[in-house]
Amino acid sequence: MKFTVNREKFQKALQRVGSIIGARSMLPLLGNVLIEANEGGLTLSTTDLDIRITTGVEAEVAEAGRSTVPARRLTSLVASFSADQIEISVDDKDHFRISCGTGRFTLLGLPAADFPEPAQFDGIRELKLKESEFKRMITAIGYAVSADDSRKVLTGVLMNCHDSILTMVATDGKRMAMQERAPETFTGEDGDAIVPLKAVNETKRLLEGSEPVSIVFGERQCQFKGTNFELTTKLIEGNYPNFRQVIPTACKREIEIPVEPFLKKIETVSLLLSESSSYIILNFEPGKLSIQGSSSEFGEGSDSIDIAFDGEPFEVSFNPAYLADPMRVTGCENIKLKVNDPLTPVTMEADEGFLYVIMPIRKKA
Repeated sequence: MKFTVNREKFQKALQRVGSIIGARSMLPLLGNVLIEANEGGLTLSTTDLDIRITTGVEAEVAEAGRSTVPARRLTSLVASFSADQIEISVDDKDHFRISCGTGRFTLLGLPAADFPEPAQFDGIRELKLKESEFKRMITAIGYAVSADDSRKVLTGVLMNCHDSILTMVATDGKRMAMQERAPETFTGEDGDAIVPLKAVNETKRLLEGSEPVSIVFGERQCQFKGTNFELTTKLIEGNYPNFRQVIPTACKREIEIPVEPFLKKIETVSLLLSESSSYIILNFEPGKLSIQGSSSEFGEGSDSIDIAFDGEPFEVSFNPAYLADPMRVTGCENIKLKVNDPLTPVTMEADEGFLYVIMPIRKKA
């Protein structure tokens, strides 16, 4: 294998595929990038056995071939070069001889024949979304995914396709974030898929073009295709909780609250909280919302904002981090709070099909 490639383009391609490689892979090959050279240029692939990322880069190929080389070493080496063009030749022992400017280097690779093959699967549904919409949907819900592996299904994002609507859901059992959107195109069967959060976040990172992102779902895998990449991931097996059951069907109080001042005051009052006193109290009065917090370690505090509310006074308590998380990412001026009583689920709604359900906290006596 022998080729010449632009340093900057090669570096960007290596960065696209390199993030899923761990610092210490158990299998040496999983620390390598597979490079395939053919008449059309280069194809670069990496995998951690759950996720596979592939990207292409233009190159002048003098001799076709395929081999693997330590990804982090090659990326660091390429980043340190200053000349525009890199020449690479690989011998039959998988030794990469790299020339750039006055520099001459050799990296020891491993045979491509031992590199894991890409997953083959039949697509049962496919949809396309604008890249900006996909990014916004993931940003709006990703924080609510569970980090607890004891309930594996909650460590992923549910992607529910029904009646040509894509619903993305994340929950950790204490709160739920949901985002709905009609894709640009949809073909195939309705159904669910639980996509690992890592795969979703990697896809979000890789999106850099203006073309739609395509998502193809199979029984056990799905693939995201963007302008400059393909990412294939295993799906999480299991049954996701019925997310629609936790959404209150009616509410007694519906209050619109300005996001920016509300979030700021939650964060300020929360500075006085401790681990043993990890809730704030929202006190609603006609025309006014007070935010209160206290702890035996640090003291107490309160602040307020003006709101359009003219009902009977009431109060409800929340974990401040759970309350603040959606407001940091919605990008909306106002959120709508729907409350029945201090002990039943509360709904927050914002523009663009966003919905958030959070359980109030029962105050300690």
